Order: sequence, then structure tokens, then C-alpha cells
Amino acid sequence: MDTTESARLFERASKVLVEGVSSASRGPAAFGTYPEYMRRAEGAYLWDVDGNRYIDWMLSFGALPLGHAHPRIVEVVRAEVANGTHFATALEVEVEVAEMLVELLPHADKVRFANTGTEAVMACIRLCRGLTGRRKIIKFEGHYHGWYDAVLINTNPQLPTALGHPQDPIRIPDSSGIVPESWRDTHVVPWNDPEALERAMAAHGHDAACVVTEGAMSNMGVIPPKPGFLQHIRELCDRYGALFYLDETVTGFRLAAGGAAELYGVRPDLTSYGKALGQGFPVAAIAGPDHVMEGLEWGKVLHFGSHNAPRLGLYAAKTMLEEMLADGGAGYRRLAEIGERMAERIRAAIRASNKHRAIVQGVGSMFQIFFTDREAIGDYRDFCAHVDRAKFRDFVLALHRQGVFMSPSNTLHSLSCLAHSDADIEATADAVGTVLDAL
Repeated sequence: MDTTESARLFERASKVLVEGVSSASRGPAAFGTYPEYMRRAEGAYLWDVDGNRYIDWMLSFGALPLGHAHPRIVEVVRAEVANGTHFATALEVEVEVAEMLVELLPHADKVRFANTGTEAVMACIRLCRGLTGRRKIIKFEGHYHGWYDAVLINTNPQLPTALGHPQDPIRIPDSSGIVPESWRDTHVVPWNDPEALERAMAAHGHDAACVVTEGAMSNMGVIPPKPGFLQHIRELCDRYGALFYLDETVTGFRLAAGGAAELYGVRPDLTSYGKALGQGFPVAAIAGPDHVMEGLEWGKVLHFGSHNAPRLGLYAAKTMLEEMLADGGAGYRRLAEIGERMAERIRAAIRASNKHRAIVQGVGSMFQIFFTDREAIGDYRDFCAHVDRAKFRDFVLALHRQGVFMSPSNTLHSLSCLAHSDADIEATADAVGTVLDAL
């Protein structure tokens, strides 16, 4: 596969952009010598500047449940952009999408729109602290809640010896420039460990504003919660008077119409959404019951934003929801079916090759490949100690040369969209087999 033009673009970009890109996850740290520069996309496919076509399983990190350039999204955005891009005023479509979300989410009476997952997390944590008058936050190892200083700890893989004892994890900030005061009140607990959470809550629960968690760990590939673990969080939050904050930036409007909360049958106090909600546009949302959301009224807990409730993004969100919810939510069933079939075909390719020890973990439309001797990866410490991330990157970069596009970062994951066909699944499985045999 010829990527000469991408190489030339990277040389130009390196002179004017940090790492030649606008996010480290798109640059050489993940993609090796240089990334492929993409020019256009449609359905389940990407085309780079050299004209190469890829089956896209990265899908903007999960933001595209319908796939690229869905005809109805193109139609509504083309029509509405002629009426203006952004007003920073109250909007009719804002009301319409909020009504859809409140009808869809049993735990939500009110919604506040934002722009990004990180921004929504910042507002939610401020709201939890404002409502409870407490300072402390309980978060889990390996869970990523955006690049907000207070929660940007223990999200990157580390040497197992750096993590400390699971009963008293060492808190590790993931960036320079984060002052200790910003995470002083953030306490870290191993994921999927009910006893560890009980110990942490016994020590800090009466001072905790919230326990924040992803519905399924989505920053260490895909690690689902153990049966009953999310319900255990709910019970402990009730016992200690902390709020249960479910960060559904990744899982919301993807794992089910009601996200992980619906899939696992749990009722959080506060939820944030992003990625899939905007169908490729920067749209985020905060949702919860009246007694929680009223904390934002009249700026008691402040959340401003010139671009809150972005007009074109909300039209995209409304259209995405209409498409996915049609025929009794058939879009969500199909989305999960495609992801599960792709995961099973990759497992079959691994067995057929029989050259590498690897597993595939997934939840519905989300899946990830781990090169490991373990039967399963159950938490952050498993991932740090037992997953060969370097081999995974070599594997994915070789897949790119076969016309299959996944994220080279093992901490991320692959995802399905409604545009993926049976032929795409089989072509991907064939490419996986070819690469495994050659790796």
C-alpha cells in the first residue's frame, strides 16, 4: 500500500503542528513513523490522501453509530447550515432533543447540553461537590474521564511495580503540569473489586461527593463490569450519601438506547454523554433527576458555554436517535449484532492461525484484541501486567496495510456501525488471519 502523500503531509505538518497532528492519539506515538492522513469517508469506509480505502472500525473513537456521511445526517445538516451555524441562544431543536433524552432515560428528568465529554465531566464533578458540600471523589484505576486535572490519574498503563498494593493504590498523575492540589481529594480504587471499594468507602465515603465510573471500562480496551458490580456501587453510594455518577461518554447511545445504565440495569444519580450522541459533531450532555439537576439552576453550580447545545450537532443528534430508535430500537440490536459477529470472527481467525496467544473481549458493538496468556483481562492491573501492547500496535499497523483501520492503541477499542456489511466482516477477518500468520 502506497502512503507517499501521507508521508509528505507529515513532513509539512511537523513544521506547523505539534507532532504533526492535533491530538497525540492521532500522531506517531500511536501510528509509528507517520499517520495516514484521511481525505474523505462514507458509510463504513475511509479514504486517505493517497486514495487507499480502509474498512473503518475506529469510527472516530465511537462517535459514529450510523457510520460516515449517513444520507439523513448529510441532508439535515445541509438544510440547516443555510439557516445559520450558531446562535448562542435558546433553540427549538434543543428542546426537541432534550425531550427525546428524557423520554429515553429513566434516570433523567432534566438535561443540560455541553460540547465535549471532558467538559461534561468537569461540570458533573462540580455539581456533585456543590450538591453534597463534600470535596472527595472516588474513581477507579484505568478509567478515563477526560483530561480534567482532578481525574487524570491512573489512566495510562504503568509498570505493575509502580501501582502499589491494591488496598492502597499509588496515585499517578498522567501528565506534567498537574499540581498535587488538583487531585488531592481524588481517591483511586481497583475496578471490579467490591471489597476494595467497600474499604475505600469506609475510609472516605462520608466525605465523598461522588463515585465516578464508566459503565464498562473503555480506556483499557473493553473490560465489562462483573455481575452486580455497578449495583454494588449504587448500594454503597446510598449507604454513605455520595452521588453515583455514571460517565457514559463512550457507552451512551451505543451499548443500548439507554446506554450502560439500561444494559446493566442500574440507576445513577448523574450521567454524562458524548461521542455517539453527536453522530460526528461535538455534542455532550448531562442528565439526571430533578433534585440533582436543580443544582445548576440560576448558576448555583456554574456551567456556562458559548457553544453549549450546538445547533447543527443537535440536528445530527436528533436524526441519529430517530434512525437508531426506529422499529422498536432495531438500530441498537443491529449495532450490537455486528460488533459481536466481528469479535467472534476475529476469535475464529486467532484459532485458525494458532501462532499467537490472544483473546477478544467485547460488550455489544465494542470489542478489543489482547495479546495475552490470560483467559480474560479483568481490570487495569491485569492490563498493565499481562497485555502485549507493542505486539498489538505492530498487528494493527499491518492491518492498515491490508485496508483495515483500527486504532493502534491497545488502550482504546474497535466499534461497529450500521454501515458495516457482512462482506466487511469477512474481509476484516481474512485480513486478521493474514496478518497473524505473517506477524
